[in-house]
Amino acid sequence: MMLDILLQLPTGAKNLKENITLRLGLIGHLSANRDINAAWDETKSRAAKLYPDRFILDKRNVLQWNDGSVRVLDDKISTTNVKRLNQLAETENCSVDDLVTKLISDYKHQKKK
Repeated sequence: MMLDILLQLPTGAKNLKENITLRLGLIGHLSANRDINAAWDETKSRAAKLYPDRFILDKRNVLQWNDGSVRVLDDKISTTNVKRLNQLAETENCSVDDLVTKLISDYKHQKKK
């Protein structure tokens, strides 16, 4: 039922979950929050799988309109490279995040030369 309502919303509508819950009427008002949340989680997944041209489900499990403005980030890194980054960060006595920031900065600096 939520998916049907979602598909009827105009492109770019905000607060999708709230809009859908309001349009459910009495069912939306009488349902427990946990039931609404479970149904919403299932609806998000189905919408992103069935209608990838209209919806994107990001890494934080947030449903967004696929209007071309959202870029899905590539966050895949091999296990070997994760281990190597951790070892290098430990050697340099810093966090992996700090190390990656420094590596990117050095890369950009080298590219300008």
